[in-house]
This record gives sequence, structure tokens and C-alpha cells, in this order.
Amino acid sequence: MAKELVVNQTHSESRIALIENGEILDFLIERHSPKNESAPIVGNIYLGRVLRVLPGMQSAFIDIGQERAAFLYVDDAYLPTLEEQREMQSRIETTEANTKRLGEVIPDEFSTLTETVDMKFRPDVKIQDFLKEGDEIVVQIAKEPISTKGPRVTRHITLAGRHIVYMPFIEHTGVSRRIESEEERKRLKDILDSIRPEGVGVIARTVAEGQSYKVLKNDYNNLVKIWKDVQKKMEKAKAPIELHQDLSFIQRALRDIMDEDVDNLIADSKSSVKQIEKFIQRFIPHHKAKIKFYDGELPIFEHYGIDIEIERALSNQVFLKSGGSINIDQTEALVSIDVNTGKFVGKKTLEETILKTNLEAVKEIVYQLRLRNCGGIIIIDFIDMEKEEHRTQVYTSLLEALKKDRSKTNVLPISGLGLVEMTRKRTRDTLIRTMCEPCPYCEGVGRVKSVETVSFEVIRELQKVMKRSSAGKITIFAHPEVCAKLSSEDFGIIEVLEETHNKTLLVRADNNYHAEQYEIYAPET
Repeated sequence: MAKELVVNQTHSESRIALIENGEILDFLIERHSPKNESAPIVGNIYLGRVLRVLPGMQSAFIDIGQERAAFLYVDDAYLPTLEEQREMQSRIETTEANTKRLGEVIPDEFSTLTETVDMKFRPDVKIQDFLKEGDEIVVQIAKEPISTKGPRVTRHITLAGRHIVYMPFIEHTGVSRRIESEEERKRLKDILDSIRPEGVGVIARTVAEGQSYKVLKNDYNNLVKIWKDVQKKMEKAKAPIELHQDLSFIQRALRDIMDEDVDNLIADSKSSVKQIEKFIQRFIPHHKAKIKFYDGELPIFEHYGIDIEIERALSNQVFLKSGGSINIDQTEALVSIDVNTGKFVGKKTLEETILKTNLEAVKEIVYQLRLRNCGGIIIIDFIDMEKEEHRTQVYTSLLEALKKDRSKTNVLPISGLGLVEMTRKRTRDTLIRTMCEPCPYCEGVGRVKSVETVSFEVIRELQKVMKRSSAGKITIFAHPEVCAKLSSEDFGIIEVLEETHNKTLLVRADNNYHAEQYEIYAPET
């Protein structure tokens, strides 16, 4: 089947999916309203004001004119001199061959950029040495607000084009590690070295593979022009203010997730088609014939089977074709994934059944991580395998499957307990946090106390009230199921309490009460 980019527009919601063979390779969603049209997105540049410097955390909070202050870490805050950059680069090249990695790192297409901007240029420098409250500084959104956290920002500005990334403050020439051919990497590096002047950085993105000097030079010139416009605006601006807004949501998706081998670009709204045409005409005019307008009877995401896949991604349990399943639980600290054989009993030995289930689970796990945009620490509990070759086979299969993922991952080998520890780069909120909210009934816990548990709580509280109250009649208000339990013959507690304390107890059910809610009313005479 063809690789297709499908764009759905519903009022103020935009959804984009890159699909191949019925599988979602990438899924992006954006919702906007007049209140959050200027919400910070990765790539936006601001002139901000330092609100607080926290020496104990080696970080600072920056006012960028948004509801929540941005977070700036010391490594993202320090702007090194050209001499310091070159010294650090030389040190990295000298020690890189001797560096021992704990796990297998699978880079994203920005891996060179990531390693560059995250370099600890001066580990001895403290943030309070070069930043103070009230300072006005230029920052860029590196991570969008996630959950209750504000956006994370950096002073290492990067401007992404279709084929290259421009860095005005960091001297560096890089090539995406997803381009594997050494000959092509050298060709691109030579072109970039001839394009960039001293003191700035340029990185070739994955789609730069095979592109000519002219294409890369034009992309570079466009990015330099954008940066000059930012500088002009900064001269007259007063913090906090937005200096540069990245491309529209649809155009960012075309720039960042569309490959050269995409066969069709399909959108269900005229406005989306116009945005696509504008981008294609400017950057990849030979793709113009691939743009199509969808006006079918079924909603476009339903027609392409994308809605079903999204629903699967919102569930904690995902079933495998063999009958096995994986359980995915997302918490603030980490994502835990448990693999189960379920109904799958296999045809040969137990060890072969376990291996087949684990191998099938690998593909689904990687797919779900990508679709759900899970990030941070991820723990995978595979079914225990006794044979070392089976563990190696599953681990190798996991690394191979992760090559499709555009996010950088670091994967440790399977431990003796059958666990895989890995990390995945996170720049935006997860699918579940974007599309769902905590259950108002259980308040996000996922559970409520049982009727029996609440009933015993009522009894304990009731005994306290009856001892200290002189009221002859006491009324209990609770959820109908709790009231039914309290009044049931098998529970047999109400009559016992009435006789013991010589008081009358009235149990009143109220459908408006939460299962865990109750009130005890004892009017004093």
C-alpha cells in the first residue's frame, strides 16, 4: 500500500496522520481557540525577561508573555564563546571513540542538533554568574508545556527549514545520523561547510539526502533572512514579546514528518489544501500532483481506518493478533508496559510460545509508543525467556523496530528479570493527555473504594458521633449502594448500634452522592 499523509480539519481542531500499509507512522493533533491562538509551540522565539534565578536548581524562570513562566536550565542558558565551542568540539572528537555507552542509542533526525545544544560547554559556570532577575534574553521553545509544567526554553536558537537547520549561535556542521551512507554524509558536509560562514552552524536533515548545492543554499538563505527579521524586531521590542512564530500546524507537519517517498497528500478541507499547496510550491514543487481533496461520505479518518487506531491508543490494554496482549500504564514518573500471553497457547513448546508472543509484542509496543507519543523513562516487562538467544532475538527485534521512530531512544539490554529499560525523547504532551482528562468520578486514580470499605468508614465515623452527641436521632446520607449495604440483614449493624447507644438511626439514600461520599447529621437538642 502507498504511504499517505492524511489531513483532517474539524472546526478548530486539526489532525494529521502519516500512514503506510494501514499503520500510523506519525500522528499530530492541534486544537486552538481565540484564547490560545498564541500558545507557545516548539520553534517559537521570544524576547523574555528573567523572573527568578534558582542557584539551587541551576535554572531560571523566564516571562515570555504566556500564562505559565518558561523554564531555562543552565546548559540551555549559557552562550559559549567561539573559542569555548571549538575547544569543546575538539574534546568531544578526541574522547568520543573511548566513550562507553550503557545502551543502544537510536538517534532522531535532529540527533546532531540535540547533542550540540545539550553540550556542557562550561560545567564550572553557574547560572547566577551570567543571569540575574530583570535581564532581557532571547529564548526559543524547546519543549511545549506538558501537564502542569510550563514550556522549556533554550538560548541556543535553531531555525528548521525543509532540508537544513540553521544555528546562529553555535558553530557546527552536522548531518542527520539517519543518513547512513558515509559517501553521502561527506558530500553534504562539504556543501554545508562551503555555505556557512564562521561562527554559525548548519545541519543537514534526513530529507537533504541527494539534494543539490542550490537547494541547500536556497534553504539556508531563507533561514538567514528569518533570523535577520528576528534581530530587527528585537531592536525595537520590549520584553516579554514574541519575535518569531513557526510555520502553521499543517506546514510544520509537512516540513517535519513528510518523507520524499510520500505518494499522496490528502485533505478534507479547502483551507488545508491551500496551506499544503503553498508549502509544496515553495519547497517541493514536484510533489504538487500528489495533493488531493477528499470529499467522501465517510469522515476522512474513518475512511482510512485511523480513528480505530486512535481508539486503540487510548486504551490501557491492546490485544495482539495471536491472542496475547500488552498493558500500557502511563504515570508522571514513567511508562510501564506488561506483555501477557493471554489466550495464546502456541503449538510447540512453552519457550517457543513465549518467544513468539514477545516478538509480536515488540512491533505493537514500538507502534503504540510512537502513536501515543510516550516519552521519558519506559519499562517493558517481557515474558521471561530462559534461552539467551531468545533474549537477544527479542532485543535485536526491538532495536530494529525503533528505527522507524523519529524520536531519539536509548535502550538497555534485557535484564535478568526480563525487563527492558529505555528512554524516549519527549517534546510534546502524550496523546492521552491531549485527548483525555482525569475521570471526575475517581479523580484520575482509576479506582474508587468498594461499597463495603465505605460502609465500614461510615460505621467508624458514626460510632464517634454517637459517643459525643446527645441527639436522640441521627441521620446518615450516602450513596444508594452504601445505604443498601448498611441496611442489609447480612451486615446487621444498624440495629446493634441503636440498641448499644439507645439512639435512632435513619439511613437516607441520595443519587447525587459520590460512591465514597457520606454525611452524618446529629442535631443537638
